[in-house]
Amino acid sequence: MPGLLGKKIGMTSVFSADGKNVPCTVIEVGPCVVTQIKTVDVDGYDALQLGFQEKKEKHTTKPMSGHFKKAGVTPQRYLAEFKGFEGEYKLGDTITVDSLFAESDFVDIQGTSKGKGFQGVVKRHGFGGVGQSTHGQHNRQRKPGSIGACSYPAKVFKGMRMAGQMGNKCVTVQNLQVLKVLPEHNLLLIKGSIPGSKGSTVIIEK
Repeated sequence: MPGLLGKKIGMTSVFSADGKNVPCTVIEVGPCVVTQIKTVDVDGYDALQLGFQEKKEKHTTKPMSGHFKKAGVTPQRYLAEFKGFEGEYKLGDTITVDSLFAESDFVDIQGTSKGKGFQGVVKRHGFGGVGQSTHGQHNRQRKPGSIGACSYPAKVFKGMRMAGQMGNKCVTVQNLQVLKVLPEHNLLLIKGSIPGSKGSTVIIEK
């Protein structure tokens, strides 16, 4: 699906037509430049590679510098491929937020969730804890309890919900509504929350 790269700015709220206060997320979307055009004849599929946020030449590797010079654009910090763009685009073309999105559209947003570090089963999986808090129990309230291994099958099955790393994963939230488009500032106001911390890079697809 066609889409653009953006940066999460933060959250705010707006009033709807019927007077309700709706929480929303502000995203700076684009402008994105076309850095590569992939075709069926050459690459086996049709897609556009888009770049977002300029960076200095000295921070770019030699192979990527040649890639950007071939496209006739300045080095870009983030790259992503999108399929399904309508119309013809050339290398170096700029795609803005208002050329792709409009109010009341529904989008899918992909980002990296906030990292929570190593967490136990109560926070990570919503366990209720085991045992009572009295009658000699002093350190078992937030433990996972039995994990099922015994004489047979004498192993712990894969996928067992246990303590471990939580967050810092690629998360996609689908069917979020676009409340407002502010093309003069390259901003989208999306209803609800999206994954990631402030300043993180996200992918917005129609």
